[in-house]
Amino acid sequence: MGKKLLITEKPSVAMEFAKVLGITGQRKDGYLESDNWIITWCVGHLVTMSYPEKYDEKLKFWRLDTLPFIPKEYKYEIIPSVEKQFNIIKKLLQRDDLEEIYNAGDSGREGEYIQRLVFMMANPNPKAKIKRVWIDSQTEEEIKRGINEAKDEEVYDSLSDSAYLRAKEDYLIGINFSRLLSIIYGRQIAKQINEDKASISVGRVMTCVLGMVVGREREIRNFVKTPFYKIVGQFGNDENSFKAEWKVQEKSKMFESYKLYNESGFKKIEDAKEFILSLENKNACIEELKKQKSKENAPLLFDLGELQNECTKRFKIKPSETLDIIQELYEKKLVTYPRTDARVLSTAVAKEIKKNLNGIAKGFKDEEIQGYISKMVDEKYSTDLMKTKYVDDSKITDHYAIIPTGQGFENYDKLKDLYKEVYKVIVKRFLAIFYPPAEFNKINVTVDVDGEKFYTSGKVCTNLGYLEILKPIKKEKKKVTEEKSTDEEQDVENLKENEEEQENNLDILTKLKKGQELDVLNYETKESETTPPTRYNSGSLILAMKNAGKYIEDEALREQIKGAGIGTSATRQGIIEKLEKIKYIAINSKTQIVTPTEKGEAIYDVVKSAMPDMLNPKLTASWEKGLEMVAKSEIKSDEFMEKLEKYINSKFDKLVVRR
Repeated sequence: MGKKLLITEKPSVAMEFAKVLGITGQRKDGYLESDNWIITWCVGHLVTMSYPEKYDEKLKFWRLDTLPFIPKEYKYEIIPSVEKQFNIIKKLLQRDDLEEIYNAGDSGREGEYIQRLVFMMANPNPKAKIKRVWIDSQTEEEIKRGINEAKDEEVYDSLSDSAYLRAKEDYLIGINFSRLLSIIYGRQIAKQINEDKASISVGRVMTCVLGMVVGREREIRNFVKTPFYKIVGQFGNDENSFKAEWKVQEKSKMFESYKLYNESGFKKIEDAKEFILSLENKNACIEELKKQKSKENAPLLFDLGELQNECTKRFKIKPSETLDIIQELYEKKLVTYPRTDARVLSTAVAKEIKKNLNGIAKGFKDEEIQGYISKMVDEKYSTDLMKTKYVDDSKITDHYAIIPTGQGFENYDKLKDLYKEVYKVIVKRFLAIFYPPAEFNKINVTVDVDGEKFYTSGKVCTNLGYLEILKPIKKEKKKVTEEKSTDEEQDVENLKENEEEQENNLDILTKLKKGQELDVLNYETKESETTPPTRYNSGSLILAMKNAGKYIEDEALREQIKGAGIGTSATRQGIIEKLEKIKYIAINSKTQIVTPTEKGEAIYDVVKSAMPDMLNPKLTASWEKGLEMVAKSEIKSDEFMEKLEKYINSKFDKLVVRR
């Protein structure tokens, strides 16, 4: 009987597989071996695409007459720093006694690419059958299932094609346009930023993200605050009164008046005061009183982008740090696969979800979490998710949402405090979906004063439901400074104050009756002003990249690439890091606020002038959609490459002619 060779993404993962397969004994140089199994591992990428000079030494120099560079056949090479491990894997793959080869790389497009490159360069024993292990967590039962249900490698060929194309696309766009723009505009940039020389780095996703950051910064820089004046009336009596805000409507004497800035504000305070004078001695009464109850369900579960954004807000950490933390939690068997873009569960997982809940109940010795689970049991909350928004197979591609496995607690106490906090954030979001919706009572009141309408409302939470677990993040009030995300924080504070006012209002408003006459205690003007957009932080930038398709103006195209962002869950934080490394953007280490550098803005201006579509999410998201279509076998690889090469050639024709 022949041997079975299993290749994982890294050594630590190999050790988990070894435990499950019962492989003991001395670890050899770069692999483990038992009577039936051999386990080895990659250490990230072992193979990379060769630079142009490997095709022709002359291509080492950046010259216009050698561009565009589009090879007919692509060359690859072993990365020197990991050549030893590659040679170990190669030797194992070529062993005569191999019967089966198990690709147990990271269960995603990039993981598939890493392993396929190794197979391509190593020429495995052709008699050995290659199978793909695809798992959603590193628990013992999931690893066993992954091995037992491993599919033939060919099943994942379309995913592999997509991975190869993504790499070729990034390679061709990066090399060709970086060289072209550097040749044409390099001296201009160097002069602008006071450097001896400057190269321009362009990337399919990277340049688009730079465009988002610079575009937002310039919106803020060019923003001119506009003051306007609202009118607030106080109605009732000295003991029980409430405030209501005037808004224009069709029957108002101010309807479509040039004096208004918007529906509730005047451009000049003098006009607002003059309007108040016109209301003096006019009777007020309740024209409309609407009482309603509303319910709000818990939010969807975390995908990687949402969790990165949440951790940036809560802990002020970079998206890459969040991914490192979740990756460790995944490897410690505590959570499911991290690099996912899904926020829902599959039907199959939902049917077995009690295992996760029971595991947390028995193994997670956290007083707060145990309190939430006890309430679930005492109140007999349903664990059937089948007909809820949290289960949707159509919204899952490679993996379902990030949830706790209910296992791995033997590793929990050894974790750093921050890792424990992130784990609890995931657990709370998971438990919240089993809790009932939050319930609210709301009253909307319309006051009529001589045909002019004043509006107010009161709202109170009558049943916390899931909010018992997902309490709002408490923020201390801070002084407004340039570097802090104060606009966003201030919005949260204003919202809280508004909610407090609404709760106070509710008791008074519930006693009102339709047609009731009211005393007018006073009118006052309230100054407001328009506010600029907020800067991205590293977490919200991840979300903006994920949801880039939403910002496309063309409705038909927006619908066509619905759900396609720029980059993938596995690559987005790397793009942000690269932009920071090449000093196109700066990230404040304390607040994670992202701003463009002088160099970044200069590059942006060049790209905007030369090839503005590189800054538009439309182009990048549409390419990403194309890669997804290849992965789903909806289009052929040749069709994708044909369009890519045509795009590159057409851009060169325009830019070189313009020069």
